[in-house]
Amino acid sequence: MGRGGVTAVSAASGIARSTINRGIAELRAGCHELGERVRQPGGGRKNAVDRQPGLLSALQSLVEGAIRGDPESPLRWVSRSQRNIAAALCAQGFKVSQKLVGKMLHQLGYSCQANRKTREGSQHPDRNAQFEHINTTVKAALAAGEPAISVDAKKKSSSGL
Repeated sequence: MGRGGVTAVSAASGIARSTINRGIAELRAGCHELGERVRQPGGGRKNAVDRQPGLLSALQSLVEGAIRGDPESPLRWVSRSQRNIAAALCAQGFKVSQKLVGKMLHQLGYSCQANRKTREGSQHPDRNAQFEHINTTVKAALAAGEPAISVDAKKKSSSGL
């Protein structure tokens, strides 16, 4: 832009004149061709899991009782809402958002959805207490070095007999 060009660009963009002069020098030297990366490797914000040790294990312990789906199936989901999980993690002192919770659950292989029965509340009031009791019993058995077997049984309809 000629004389006064650096000052004009600095005023228009808010970038320091020294930064603009360095950029011009790099372009004239031809030493840095523009590539795919804007930053050098390792640049940018660090991962929230790396910045906050214990975050992933706290998330896993929170969703442990809310996991649904067949354990043998690759599709498993969490019935607790991302908003509630984020609030619980914040109460434990972590800085998380609902979006971050969703990303971490996706990385762990969970889908965030609830089946219709869970949403409608048509199940027995003690259903959750039953599952928590089973979970506690299994944990105690595994901690003692004993095996635990999961058996799923469904009621059969007697109609048509």
